[in-house]
Amino acid sequence: MSQVVQKCVKKIAVLGVGIMGTAIARNLQKNGFSVSVWNRTYEKAKALTEFGISVYEQVENAVDDADIILTMLKDGNAVLESMNLALPSLSKDTIWIQASTVGIAANERLEAFAAENGLKYFDAPVQGTKGPAEQGKLIIIASGPLLDRDLVQPVFDVIGQRTVWVSEQSGVSSKLKLALNSWVFALTHGIAESLSIAEAMGVNPSLVIDVLKDGPMDNMYFQLKSAAIMSGNYETSFSLDNAIKDAELVVDASKRAGVKVDGVEAGLERFKRAQKVGYGHKDMIATYFAK
Repeated sequence: MSQVVQKCVKKIAVLGVGIMGTAIARNLQKNGFSVSVWNRTYEKAKALTEFGISVYEQVENAVDDADIILTMLKDGNAVLESMNLALPSLSKDTIWIQASTVGIAANERLEAFAAENGLKYFDAPVQGTKGPAEQGKLIIIASGPLLDRDLVQPVFDVIGQRTVWVSEQSGVSSKLKLALNSWVFALTHGIAESLSIAEAMGVNPSLVIDVLKDGPMDNMYFQLKSAAIMSGNYETSFSLDNAIKDAELVVDASKRAGVKVDGVEAGLERFKRAQKVGYGHKDMIATYFAK
């Protein structure tokens, strides 16, 4: 265990242990933190006891005596509901790392909740999906009070390969995450459409990959997602259902900002078409099946 962890943080509670939260909790436990977790579906969390992690059915028990709360839940409503349930067991000045992608309006509500209840709030969504989360190689997009950064940095160092400190002002990180998601969606749909166009015209889609390989338009994401399509492996790294939720957040934020996002709006409709034919629970590259 590092001296920083010993000195600053005794216990961390992770609320929400889906694909991302599970990986985060396990990495924290492996690196010397005392980790407790809570999930809205208790049965999905029980397996974490095998790794020495304390799993609780009631959120107030999970956060009891925690130095840091980390939320990784589906959306802003789920985060706020969970924190309201946890509130009786929270002490003033408890640090709250809000790592879910919730958008601008929800982040404002969560920040207000933190202020009303004396919590130290860090707006810290992450860039990355299942693989980087399991490897502790997420990119942390962090905003929060300068004076308390030394307390949360050890957490970020364990779950991420890099922390980008964006602002002392909460909300800036959530805005940046939406801009980044726009780029991720553009790449995702571009890969899926390119391969599906080739296939529809009777050209082997693998030739698209061969032409792009090692060229200026090649990248790791293209290789991973194109390989998933070619192998028919749509195991969820980031679900299409969640992509729809996040794309809707991008569209809403862009309207607030007065900017047109034609690509994101078209991509959102494409995601919905793939969802309609039964791929919502699969990885978002299943946009390949949009008809």
